[in-house]
Amino acid sequence: MTVLDGLRLAVSWLSVLPVPARRVDDRACRQAISFAPLVGALVGAFGTAALWALTALGSPPLLAGLLTVAVLVLVTRGMHVDGLADTVDGLGCYGPPERALSVMRDGGAGPFAVVALILVLGIQAASLAELANVPLTVVLACAVGRAGFVLCCRTGVPAARPEGMGALVAGSQPTWLVAAWWLALLAVAAVGFGWHAAIAVVLAAALLLALTWHTRRRFGGITGDVLGAASELATTTVLATTAVLATTAIA
Repeated sequence: MTVLDGLRLAVSWLSVLPVPARRVDDRACRQAISFAPLVGALVGAFGTAALWALTALGSPPLLAGLLTVAVLVLVTRGMHVDGLADTVDGLGCYGPPERALSVMRDGGAGPFAVVALILVLGIQAASLAELANVPLTVVLACAVGRAGFVLCCRTGVPAARPEGMGALVAGSQPTWLVAAWWLALLAVAAVGFGWHAAIAVVLAAALLLALTWHTRRRFGGITGDVLGAASELATTTVLATTAVLATTAIA
């Protein structure tokens, strides 16, 4: 097995790109998590191209933002938004962890999920409308979102159940790798996009630390759905914070 097996699996798993995964085992899955931010940047490149093209064609900003969100959902097969919906439904239900996990496994979208999807996707679209003049922000936001996978799978964070994707990758990412990814993204944000983006990356990390603390308390650990939720929440945080702070600075 080579490192490229993990990279191929990451691209195959986290995007619609037709890259065959030669190996799908415990080690490859853990390596795939380590490469997730790179795939996030790749997904973000599709979003950047869409936002730039729509803006260049004279599309109204909000419409360009909505269509760019649609592109991002399509490129990821809707997997992350599905994880967000299931996680919110699980967190919103009453009862012991077993009931919450059962609700998440059910796959149906409850009222909490519907509201969460409207809010998150709406915030993303509105933020993208404000960031149309800096479309590369989408690359940063998506990379930070997938760095959420690495953070949520850090050493010491258990899986909520003994089967599923969460069980394969929970606790698999060493602290040094988590720190390396987030410090690198913080540096890219500060140097390439300014202090607004750097603050956004810090806020995204804080939000995901809170998410893993809460899901560990509520579910007993993480699941694959929690990883999807983490990705969407971190991406949204970067887009929204950057848009708000940039607009405030201009004003």
